[in-house]
Amino acid sequence: MITDIEDFFVKGCGRCDRFDTSDCAVMLWSDGLGKLREICLSAGLEETVKWGQPCYMHAGRNIAIMGAYQNKFVFGFFNAALMKDPDGVLERPGPNTQHANTISFTDIRQVAAMKDTIRAYLNEAKAYAEAGKTPPKNTKALDLPDELAEALDADVELAEAFYSLTPGRQRSYVIHLNGAKKSETRIKRIEKFRDKIIAGKGATEY
Repeated sequence: MITDIEDFFVKGCGRCDRFDTSDCAVMLWSDGLGKLREICLSAGLEETVKWGQPCYMHAGRNIAIMGAYQNKFVFGFFNAALMKDPDGVLERPGPNTQHANTISFTDIRQVAAMKDTIRAYLNEAKAYAEAGKTPPKNTKALDLPDELAEALDADVELAEAFYSLTPGRQRSYVIHLNGAKKSETRIKRIEKFRDKIIAGKGATEY
């Protein structure tokens, strides 16, 4: 996966063999992704790369992330349980995802049409970050490591696959990730586990 932000916009995320080709989904939606980038930067967000995608931060917290697929490009919010979504534009990445956190685009003109809404939602998320406000823990749900929760928020395909796993398989990944003392190690394990999760397997399955 890429680590330089500029590589994303000229080559792609680096997570598949279409990287740096004309078939890369990022290239297909480059104009729309560029418009989203402009909105984020004009909102004063810090631009970084996480999970091979542009991630935007404020007050030390992840605020939003963007990504591209062959049939759409997406803009996702972290800590979506806090978002009020007055315009009803947020979607759930998958049927088992707990909170709607993603705006999907199938036409680059949709970004301009939603510009004011996106800015308002970013300002809302920034305010939560500044106040240090976080969503309440759902005690009935599996307690995911922060790194896994953020990776699922950032990666629609991964989220759909993870929440489609049996509870036992989900738990196997949580156990393996919690066995790592450092956050960096947990992030590396998530990257290593990605293909296995997509394949519907548990952490110990081959």
